[in-house]
Amino acid sequence: MLNILSWIVLGLVSGAIAKAIYPGTQGGGFITTTVLGIIGAFLGGSLYSFLTTGALQLAGAGFSIPGFIIAIIGALIAIFLWGLVARRA
Repeated sequence: MLNILSWIVLGLVSGAIAKAIYPGTQGGGFITTTVLGIIGAFLGGSLYSFLTTGALQLAGAGFSIPGFIIAIIGALIAIFLWGLVARRA
C-alpha cells in the first residue's frame, strides 16, 4: 500500500512539473495530471531500463534526483501522447 502511495506522490510531482514545462495549454485537471505523471514515471523508467540494459521491462523511476528527472521526461512524453489522442477524439 505504501508503494502505491509513493508512486502517486511521484506521479503528482513529476506530472505537475512536466505540465509547467510543456509549452502551450493542456486540458485536464488534478486527476489527469496525476495519472499522466504516474504513466510518465513508468514510461521513463522503462525507457531508461531499455536503453541501459537492452531488455524491455516495466520499471518505474527510482526515488532519487535522476529518478525524478526520468519521471519528468516520461511525463512530458505522456503529455505529448495525450495531446495527440485528445485532438483526434
